[in-house]
Amino acid sequence: MLGSVLLSGNLLALGMPEKEELKFGFIKLTDMAPLAIAAEQGFFEDEGLYVQLEAQANWKVLLDRVIDGQLDGAHMLAGQPLGATVGFGTEAHIVTAFTMDLNGNACTVSNEVWEAIKPTLPTVDGKPVHPISAKHLKPVIESHKDRGQSFNLGMVFPVSTHNYELRYWLAAGGINPGLYAPQRGDTSGQQGADVLISVTPPPQMPATLEAGTINGYCVGEPWNQQAVFRGIGVPLITDYDIRNNVAEKVFGVSNDWAEQYPNTHLRVVRALIRAGYWLDENNNANRKEAARIISQPYYVGADYEVIANSMTGIFEFEKGDVRPAPDFNVFFRYHATYPYYSDAVWYLTQMRRWGQIPDYKPDQWYSDMARKVFRPDVYRQAAESLIADGLMKAEDFPDFANESGFRPVDATRFIDDKPFDARQPNAYLEQFSIGLHGKQTP
Repeated sequence: MLGSVLLSGNLLALGMPEKEELKFGFIKLTDMAPLAIAAEQGFFEDEGLYVQLEAQANWKVLLDRVIDGQLDGAHMLAGQPLGATVGFGTEAHIVTAFTMDLNGNACTVSNEVWEAIKPTLPTVDGKPVHPISAKHLKPVIESHKDRGQSFNLGMVFPVSTHNYELRYWLAAGGINPGLYAPQRGDTSGQQGADVLISVTPPPQMPATLEAGTINGYCVGEPWNQQAVFRGIGVPLITDYDIRNNVAEKVFGVSNDWAEQYPNTHLRVVRALIRAGYWLDENNNANRKEAARIISQPYYVGADYEVIANSMTGIFEFEKGDVRPAPDFNVFFRYHATYPYYSDAVWYLTQMRRWGQIPDYKPDQWYSDMARKVFRPDVYRQAAESLIADGLMKAEDFPDFANESGFRPVDATRFIDDKPFDARQPNAYLEQFSIGLHGKQTP
């Protein structure tokens, strides 16, 4: 391969990898694709790395195995390194120098819920207008309460992107998703809640919905499209319409591992950057091949047709209602792989909003914590070495000389149109009537 020829002369210049045999964990989701592609396209091997990829049972097991060293690194929820480092749940210093993707999730409800809300939705040409506001769930939730039943929703992990996206969408529709109160030992996240949100592992979402244990869920692909294909549920909204182009998954390692194996870390990031580029290059020309690769049982293990729906730029809502979704999965466009501090700050504001960070923190704390966990310095070193090798071009990346690590305020659109300035997180939180802000505690 071209990479092998170029890199063989630069192994010493970049620094030989301190550890060549690596084991990385992932969850069976479409957005693990950069890891699979880095392996299948030989990008890891080009770096002198021999990588074993291993599916994990759930996000907690995955995190614990990174912390105790059974895994060298892993496909992680963007909130996991932050949650662990701030000490919500498992406490450990985890860092990321690579964002695996943007967007990629959706909120799906059961057929019963869909049939109840569908008549209330505005339509054009006989089809519901999207995005659908959570306010349409209110009568269904009230009906459950009148019958003495809770309205149950699933998400994949307390510090998951899905939890925050689901909560943001619900709150924007006037529904209180509840607060966490860790200082009192209450980590259920259900204090004052109109709905009950609980954890379900991603691959189990459709079966749990079909069994009636939950009324809906927020999860990544292919588990929303799986519900459509099986005829058991209908996605109401994608996370692109809740909040677009914020880090979704990241590649996480322990800080100790990063310090012990800096050259190895750098080379892993190089391989993953190339994988992200391959996934998006030529207007997603490689996506069908990528969908076939990750449909294999030892990766995601879902039918190619299900995976290809979102991976190739379309998304199916109600059966037969297929709509363009070119940015449903983004792996490289919009500098998707760069670990922006502002993305980290947004997740920290959501942890504060819902009580996982129970006490007031000054604006500087958010910035300091973002810099402790997100490592654009490592990313920049990897990117510049790829440019020097002729494998990438400078225009493929942010302008590192002038890059602050903070996206422009208008770079992300939220469903409630509230602007997000990562340099003023407390002022951002003051905009919301549901959730904590200022000196409030749960």
